[in-house]
Amino acid sequence: MAMVGLFWITETSVYVGAEPAGYGKGVRLTADGVEALGTEQEGRWAWADVRSVGVHYAPVRRRASGWKALGNAVGTAIDVADVILGGAGAPPPVFEVHVETGDGTTELDAYGAAPRGYTESEYELSVTLLQRFVAGIADVSALLEWGRTHVVEGTLAREEREALLRGWLEA
Repeated sequence: MAMVGLFWITETSVYVGAEPAGYGKGVRLTADGVEALGTEQEGRWAWADVRSVGVHYAPVRRRASGWKALGNAVGTAIDVADVILGGAGAPPPVFEVHVETGDGTTELDAYGAAPRGYTESEYELSVTLLQRFVAGIADVSALLEWGRTHVVEGTLAREEREALLRGWLEA
């Protein structure tokens, strides 16, 4: 599994936020559309029926420079290790994913995979990619294919994650 922006990618699935465990809430993206997961959430929407996918209240960190950036890099590594090892403190942050169709908007909860928050650039690139999925300009299959061959590497450095997101946006 690997975190790339707002996406948690496994060998078989792509999630917005962390992969839910058990009855945990989450949002899965497939080549066909969006799927609600967990208790008290339900729904499955084909991309053709989705007008927009919005992400609200996701924890986003401000950019830092110099020594702060080094501290943020170390903090990110700790966050990823914490998620992978099951966490040992406060529960992960929860944010909302709004799926808008012709029938209205459904608000879903997803757990954040980055307890200290996502970087601004990864958040912005991820939201743009979600809108390209909706518009049919980008395809979730590219993330799934990457996951099948690369998730064993784990979560990459920020620069590599951003490069992946940019590449998926340009594909």
